[in-house]
Amino acid sequence: MQTEVLIIGAGATGTGIARDLALRGVHCVVTESGDINAGASGGNHGLLHSGGRYVSNDSEAARECHEENLRLKRLAPQCVDDCGGLFVAVAGDDERFVADYVGWCAKAGVPVRAIDPAQAREMEPALSDRLIAAFEVPDASIDPFKLSLENLAHAKALNGSTLLRRTAVTGFDINAGRIVRVRLVNTLTGEESSIEPLQVVNSAGAWADRVAALAGAKINMLYSQGTLLVTHERMTDRVINRLRPPGDGDILVPGGTVSILGTTSVTIPNPDLARPSVAEVDVNVLQGAAMIPALLDTRYVRAYCGVRPLISAGGDDGRSVSRGFALYDHQDAGLSNFCSVAGGKLTTYRLMAEKTADLVGLRLGNANPGLTANTPLPEASACEWTEPGRAPKIWAARHNAGDELLCECEMVPASAVDEIIHNCRDEFPEPGLQALGKRSRIGKGSCQGAFCGVRVAAHLYETGQLDSRKGLVKMREFFQERFKGQRPVLWNAQLVQAELAEALHCGLLGLEQVNPKDPQEVE
Repeated sequence: MQTEVLIIGAGATGTGIARDLALRGVHCVVTESGDINAGASGGNHGLLHSGGRYVSNDSEAARECHEENLRLKRLAPQCVDDCGGLFVAVAGDDERFVADYVGWCAKAGVPVRAIDPAQAREMEPALSDRLIAAFEVPDASIDPFKLSLENLAHAKALNGSTLLRRTAVTGFDINAGRIVRVRLVNTLTGEESSIEPLQVVNSAGAWADRVAALAGAKINMLYSQGTLLVTHERMTDRVINRLRPPGDGDILVPGGTVSILGTTSVTIPNPDLARPSVAEVDVNVLQGAAMIPALLDTRYVRAYCGVRPLISAGGDDGRSVSRGFALYDHQDAGLSNFCSVAGGKLTTYRLMAEKTADLVGLRLGNANPGLTANTPLPEASACEWTEPGRAPKIWAARHNAGDELLCECEMVPASAVDEIIHNCRDEFPEPGLQALGKRSRIGKGSCQGAFCGVRVAAHLYETGQLDSRKGLVKMREFFQERFKGQRPVLWNAQLVQAELAEALHCGLLGLEQVNPKDPQEVE
């Protein structure tokens, strides 16, 4: 296989680079060891930062966030819930920090408006009655899966750029300072292959240092795990931030029909070890309840975590490291067609992609300018099922008597599953429940896939998409992945839900006896 550019990593930045380069007429192949948004791009709040969180300690990052916030609201409105945000302080918080906040915002160019605490509680009744200060900022929430899928869909529509999922880089063949061949392996089947690109871009997030090391280059990174919680319902209309230096459990972000609470910062030695823990869940709930008391008693359907790919100079902790990004040309390693981009935020993904594409275009001799700063991101019908709360509207508008609801929590019908499979056939020839879940709301509701996982698998059997025991393996893998997020929140209603799921999956289907390692049954 040959391509102009190989991009390693299919998160927001990697898919953003593919789109940016496609707009310049450059063909790309994106390779991903897991699936789209498998790293930090799929393990974050979904917060489109106003910059207000960083004004006190990283003015440059705050300014970048605000500028990109405005662009994404204008250019990708279908991915954004422009809900606004509040920064609030409660009794006992540092009043000097509160007094300095407006000045820090002015320095970073972040719009801010002080409002009376009583007015803030009228706007958001769930807020604590111990509020002492409140400020309004232009925060928003963004759907990271829809964002990445639409970037990739646009790149594909422009010039056939493609995604190789479940495909890991195992090594580089280098000759005279150039990568001439990239060795790949299918992480499910073990099948080996290679690709010959003119340029290679490393956008592997928390794994970027490992990829760079395969080429003899070095990146110093710090792995900061952040755990977040998903509530059963949407608790506020706006993003609610604690008005203090960044800490645990100090942001509540609307996510369509739910809210997302976080986040912690725990330095870990290896990004592969990231797992949400009970201790992190507890601290998020206790800290968050200071500003939203109902967080102590609400139902949580899931915990999840991401690993911040932070650039480190050594000796830092996850809170003190800048949220800025770095672009490495790797000329110090004697390489002329390899670069890496690391750090940054979901909010600044477009800027990171643009700067990377500028370097790649220069190396390719492509003089076409970057266009993403002013070119709207087209809405792709194949990507519409990821948006929280939208599926019921689509289903109601298109419903016919034979279109069975496969996921009742999120209102995903059989026609949506068929549409996703049709549009993504080149990415996953044999559909799996995890791949379908990445591209829709399947498994995201309060039952966490307990019922819809079985229904979707049955539908795939009925339509000839699955045969033999493959469906049982795919169900087991899907439920195992969902349970990783349920384990830290198993109390009250969610514990009852988990016991029901166990009875269904083990008592009825016997999935605990299915061998997930059988080579005849892999995806």
